Amino acid sequence: MKAFSIEHETKEIQELDITMAANSVYTFFSSILIDELPTLNKHIIYTDANALSEKKTPYFLGEQLIVGDALILGREDFNDVDALITQEDLSALLNLHVNDFYTEVLALLCSSDINLYKTFTVEKNGEKIALNVEWVLYTFNIADERTKEYFINELKKVVNAHESIEAYMQKMAQLAMNVAG
Repeated sequence: MKAFSIEHETKEIQELDITMAANSVYTFFSSILIDELPTLNKHIIYTDANALSEKKTPYFLGEQLIVGDALILGREDFNDVDALITQEDLSALLNLHVNDFYTEVLALLCSSDINLYKTFTVEKNGEKIALNVEWVLYTFNIADERTKEYFINELKKVVNAHESIEAYMQKMAQLAMNVAG
């Protein structure tokens, strides 16, 4: 099956021919903790859920924050299939620039067991909305400098006090939703 891998240190994209079996993805990452990101149309991006705590290098694939290695396969219904995207198109989506806000926040989060993609719910106008830490970081990254500074300073307090980072992220997500109107 045609797949692509992105190596976190070199950011090299390699085309792979893999045989999919029940444990292929777990074997690729040498881990049973895998995140599945459906952000590429008709594709699935597999990442190692331990990459953040192992302080692996972050980068973006389109707007999607990725930490560590990635394995990209096609996705049809709920089945993995050959990747349809070309290596050139994938290369065009790869953004190696991770700004200071992301760098500082990820450095604070790496000592925790937080998962960037695990969803939690917030409410807006009585409707429950599923969001994740990656969305919170994206949202605060586009805020003004003063808001970013507030976010980082409060996160430092939570980390230093050994409080729940997930609760803090959920609180920040709710604040962002409230401001959005």
